[in-house]
Amino acid sequence: MSTAAESRKGSIRPHNAGPSAVWSSAGAAYDEISRGILDAIEHAINRLRPHKEMRILDAATGTGWTARRLAEQGFHVTGLDFAPDMLDAARESAAASGLQIPFIEGDAEAMPFDDGTFDAVISTFGVMFTQRPEDAAAELARVCRPGGRLVLAVWTPDGNVFEMFRIIKGYMPAPEGAPPPSPFEWGRTERLRELLSDAFELRFEEGTSYREPDGAAAWRTFSEGYGPVRTLLGKLDADQRSRFEAEFTAFHDGFADELGITVPRQYRVVHGIRR
Repeated sequence: MSTAAESRKGSIRPHNAGPSAVWSSAGAAYDEISRGILDAIEHAINRLRPHKEMRILDAATGTGWTARRLAEQGFHVTGLDFAPDMLDAARESAAASGLQIPFIEGDAEAMPFDDGTFDAVISTFGVMFTQRPEDAAAELARVCRPGGRLVLAVWTPDGNVFEMFRIIKGYMPAPEGAPPPSPFEWGRTERLRELLSDAFELRFEEGTSYREPDGAAAWRTFSEGYGPVRTLLGKLDADQRSRFEAEFTAFHDGFADELGITVPRQYRVVHGIRR
């Protein structure tokens, strides 16, 4: 990393201090969230079509599952996230597997890298949760060299993850001031073109994911490993927590099959070539 990049290392924009703490709160438990989207991660990596000479950035890496999958296949990858506890977990998991992956604390809206540092950028359900999408999209373009590749996995705005978030939102207090843009806007092809088409030639593909033993297992995964839900639970009284758990569990049990639950969580894979 260059001196200019080092000078920005660890810099989190003031409006992202709160979200950083929320996402960081789950720490290593977030790995279970990533386990639940492993098929989508593999889908995104497949469409990235990496090769051994590439310098790859996993933006908003979380606990580093996508970065580890790339490193396990012998690719040179760097992980970036603004959640320090999740990064600690990412480093520990990589070290336990004998993988040398630089995991850097930084803001996806103001990345600590020079222009054109990477040959490819991937983000699996990460940058879509940034507070300022235009800034994040500009950074994705800035750090990707001309001719480089971009792959994003994003949730669609009308699928079952959106319905799950409607349940979560029902237990959240009203936001102070104007709320940030919905992350599900990243799932609309029209919005993706607005954000990215000036810098990237774009193509799209859809997929589905998510399996668990039952609704109770889904509740454990999210209540323990998903920072926004974990933080929200700390603000609810016992009755609200009980109702939240029951509604969340019942939603997932509505997708029961003979082997457990299979929730068709629709997502979109975005492939871009840097202009």
